[in-house]
Amino acid sequence: MADISIEFTESAEDSKKLKKLPFPPVTVSHILNCSYHSWHPKYRTITPKARLIALTPPFLSYLRADGIVLPLDEDATSQDWSDSDSGIFSSTENPNESDDEENQDIANDWRDVHQAIKTTIDELDGKVVPKLNWSAPKDATWISALNSMECRSPNDVYLLLKSSDFVTHDLEHAFDDCVNEEGKSLSDEARNAAITKLPYYLVLRKYFQLNPSLEFRCFVRRRKIVGICQRDLNHFDFLARMEHNLRETITEFFELRLRDTFPDESFTFDVYIPPPHNRVWLVDINPWAPRTDPLLFSWLELLTVHESFGESEQNAYESPKKEVVEGEKRVRFSEEDDYEDIEEIFVPELRLIRRDDPEAYNFNTQQYSAHKLPREVVDATTGGQGQLKEFAEQWKEILAKQQQDDEDSDEY
Repeated sequence: MADISIEFTESAEDSKKLKKLPFPPVTVSHILNCSYHSWHPKYRTITPKARLIALTPPFLSYLRADGIVLPLDEDATSQDWSDSDSGIFSSTENPNESDDEENQDIANDWRDVHQAIKTTIDELDGKVVPKLNWSAPKDATWISALNSMECRSPNDVYLLLKSSDFVTHDLEHAFDDCVNEEGKSLSDEARNAAITKLPYYLVLRKYFQLNPSLEFRCFVRRRKIVGICQRDLNHFDFLARMEHNLRETITEFFELRLRDTFPDESFTFDVYIPPPHNRVWLVDINPWAPRTDPLLFSWLELLTVHESFGESEQNAYESPKKEVVEGEKRVRFSEEDDYEDIEEIFVPELRLIRRDDPEAYNFNTQQYSAHKLPREVVDATTGGQGQLKEFAEQWKEILAKQQQDDEDSDEY
């Protein structure tokens, strides 16, 4: 048998190319195709039960406005938090406001949306999980009384949406770094116009107890799965025993359901495989773009992994050598080798957190911690209404002093 050599050399030209990730241009249509309202009607039967509510301009203005002011809730009790007793959720600082202004329901301009949300929650057995076109407010669960995305009332939904940086990205930056269909970068005017025309939806998915160990992210390039990995960054010992079956189940699902029906040839999708692990639920579809988290992979791996025997991204290896790929391994054979026993099949790698992986024991930083409020705010919210008032007063004093200092500086 001829010798097998594994090449790790990299030419100067290759090194130069790797200074920038070789992403194909991300177009506006690609981002729109990954919006929940675009793909959900086609895949409704293979997704968890959900309802979509079209959002009106007044409601979008409410989401974009600074501060967190919640509508009057006819079901609220006197013990519930309100904007007037805490001061922390108010976007106004005028102490001379009349009682009528304070008690005015902010939802008056979007009463139809409010009622639709309330009705939908009732239809979905009283518990829902919200998201916008692309993003769920996972970074805002710290503000929820249940420390999760479970919502039982419209105000629970508003509190999560208004506290989420992910949702803000959907509202303000959906088309950042995009190009038009001709491949030219979008101007600020074109990007703002695209956002203005975008139909926004609130997605309310029926709440169910989801096992995070059975969520997986799949990466598709040129209509082939090039990688699969678990979404939860913890070690689960039982997954290793299921690795082969999980890969086959996900691959078969993709081949039958998504490969030829999704409009883009490159994208990522998230799935959930509940017991007995023979059915796949489509949870989300994300763009093939740097904004999507590659999780246990790097984007460089996913962009450069070879898809099939003897074929690369740039068709670099025409002759005299060919390459066999298994997962992330690249082995070249010289042209004198015998290829008769080599089967031309690419098997995507299923990457899991192993017992000895550092990621399985990373206790230093909580997920989405960069999006949370300062510790002082969290402490204030757990100290009762008295501590909330005290914190709000101190915060106003700090802002007033900062404003005075800025004015004094301007005088000089």
